[in-house]
Amino acid sequence: MPKTRPSVLVTGAAAGIGRATALRFLKAGYLVGAYDVDEQGIESLMRAAPSGRIVGGRLDVTDADAWHDVLDEFMGHTSGRLDVLVNNAGLLRAGRFVDIPLDTQAQIVRVNVDGVINGCYMAYPFLKVTPKAQVINVCSASAIYGQAELATYSATKFAVRGLTEALDVEWKDDDIRVCAVWPLFVNTGMIADEKTSSMSTLGVRLSPEDVANKIFSVAKPQRLPFPQPTHIPVGAQAHALFTTAQFTPLRVLRAVNRRIAQH
Repeated sequence: MPKTRPSVLVTGAAAGIGRATALRFLKAGYLVGAYDVDEQGIESLMRAAPSGRIVGGRLDVTDADAWHDVLDEFMGHTSGRLDVLVNNAGLLRAGRFVDIPLDTQAQIVRVNVDGVINGCYMAYPFLKVTPKAQVINVCSASAIYGQAELATYSATKFAVRGLTEALDVEWKDDDIRVCAVWPLFVNTGMIADEKTSSMSTLGVRLSPEDVANKIFSVAKPQRLPFPQPTHIPVGAQAHALFTTAQFTPLRVLRAVNRRIAQH
C-alpha cells in the first residue's frame, strides 16, 4: 500500500454523509479510513471500494480507547500521516423536548459532543506531524439558533461550533486547520423517520453527496491570500440563513425561527 498517498479518516462512514464522503475521497485517490458502529454498513462500503485503498472497521466514537485502537490501526497503513479528520458520526432524535427519553438525550450528547472531542483529542498527535492537516467537523444549520423539536440535537451542534472555533485558534501554530460544514436537512436514513415542523416548512433539499462534495472541496489544499472561513454553510438555504443571522437582532431571529418551526 502506498505510503505517500494522502489520508482521511471518516467517522459515521457506514451510510449517509459519511459513506458519500468516504467514496468522494476514494475517487480523488486518498487512502480512506472508514469507521462506524454499523459494521455491516462498513463491510458494504469496503466491498464497493478499490482494493487496498480503504481501511475500515467498528468505532464507537464515545469510547476514547476505541479511538486509540482505530488510529493505531489506520496510522499503521499511512506511516503516521493524517491529512484530514472528518468528524461526521452523529445522532438525531426529533420531537418535543419532554417527549424524548432522558437516556436518549444523553446518548445524543455522547455521540455528537463527546465523539467529536474524542476524535480531535486522540487524532491530534498525528495531525500535528502532518503538514497542512485539517479537521472538518460536520455541524448543522441548527447551530444558528436553537431549533424547536430538535432541542438537544441543536444544543450539541452549538457545542461543535464552539469547539471548532476554539481549536481553530489553538491549533493554528501547529498548522492544523479546524473548520465545520453546516448543512440544513439532508436526505439520509437518520432523518427518514424523524419529522419536525421546520422540516415541513423548509423541506429536505440536500443529498449526502452534496455535503460530501462540500467537505472534499474544503479539504483540498488552497493557496489563498486571505484567511479561510471556519464555518462553511452547505446549500443555498443554509447559506442564506447563516449569512442573514450575522446581521439580524436576536429578537428577529427568534421570531423567524418560531415561524419556521410553526410555534
